[in-house]
Amino acid sequence: MECIGHYILHSDALKKDITYPDSAGFDEPDCPDLHGMMCQCDMHEDIKLEPSPHPHSMKKVVNIIIAVERLKHIKEMSSGKFCEDALLNFILENVIEERLVKPLNVSQTYSKSSRTLQCTICDKYKKTLVQSNKLNNEDLHLKAVTLSAGNIQYKVRFSMSTYLSSAPQNKGQPVCLAISNSNLYIACTESDGSSPILILKEVSGPLNTIKVGDQNGYDSLLFFRKETGTAYNTFESVKYPGWYISTAFDDWERVEMIQVPTDRTTNFTLED
Repeated sequence: MECIGHYILHSDALKKDITYPDSAGFDEPDCPDLHGMMCQCDMHEDIKLEPSPHPHSMKKVVNIIIAVERLKHIKEMSSGKFCEDALLNFILENVIEERLVKPLNVSQTYSKSSRTLQCTICDKYKKTLVQSNKLNNEDLHLKAVTLSAGNIQYKVRFSMSTYLSSAPQNKGQPVCLAISNSNLYIACTESDGSSPILILKEVSGPLNTIKVGDQNGYDSLLFFRKETGTAYNTFESVKYPGWYISTAFDDWERVEMIQVPTDRTTNFTLED
């Protein structure tokens, strides 16, 4: 009886244990045939597989089946017998080594496409996004305001760049929103471990490729743009899933990141 993997190979011919040389010398042979220090067993007798109670993998089961199938094609010796040592060596040589291959952790990347849209952004209440002046230690940010016809020049015009993802996703079109003719981008980031906030971030460079987990934090510039209905768009942070660009109902309130549902709106229209 020989144990291979987690299965037991039974043969009425394999009734004797095989011993190997040690420091005390060789064991005595178990049968009178001393030629080659090997004993013989009848290959015509049955070989059976019996499951072991120990855990086993499917690959190990396949290994045993392959070894047994190959045994059926062994060319019989002239006497119709096959030595026990040779049988064991054959089995051991035909057991396939099992290796565990772990996939590499590859960061998802977003590559800039050739499509860029120039537009202004309004919420569903017809308020327009405008840039707030920097006061004291306040960071650069956006506010939503209802503009009269005489104040149209205060509208912020955006350059919306589209990106292609290296991995399939169904959350929408990845985009970056930059203020036209500037190096300012809308970014969703954390401040002192608090909830994500929306800021305007200064960026130098073309941003042709953005990796998730980028050391410069450029993945905070990415948003999933998704069209809802026939006219509205939502912008969900790529870095912080479930957080959306939003505006309040009242004028001059800051544009913020929010989780829905909420009393703020996350629906926007894009206008030329």
